[in-house]
Amino acid sequence: MTASPGSGTKSTTVAAAQAALAAEHAAVYGYGVVGGRVEEDRAAEAREAYQAHRARRDVMIRAVRDLGAEPEAAAAAYTLPFPVTDGASAVRLAAELERRLSAVYADLVRASTGALRGEAATGLREAAVRAVRWSGGSVAFPGLGERA
Repeated sequence: MTASPGSGTKSTTVAAAQAALAAEHAAVYGYGVVGGRVEEDRAAEAREAYQAHRARRDVMIRAVRDLGAEPEAAAAAYTLPFPVTDGASAVRLAAELERRLSAVYADLVRASTGALRGEAATGLREAAVRAVRWSGGSVAFPGLGERA
């Protein structure tokens, strides 16, 4: 028997919310790198994504607190999945950040209920749309393929 959506325990929900928060911290850091390397024609898109992830990070901080947990702080630095040396690799990094966010938000949708589930679904949708914009392609079920 599989668990129904939103049927996780509070500890599962907190863990999923902390994972989403950690991914948002990483995305804010990553978009700092993207912004420094992306070509001028995509710079505005990188700035918009950076600001969106800062706002979503703040939402997740509040969500973790609302669950009665202490939000995990951002790391001083993050290891990038590959070297970002030019505009093309910056675009690849942006797409990768968004794919990873899709996966953690899909987990949070599954683990949560109510308003938090709505926030998670919004985060999933936003990340999936940005992933398509950065990569130029999409997947049938964003956030799920990353877990296969």
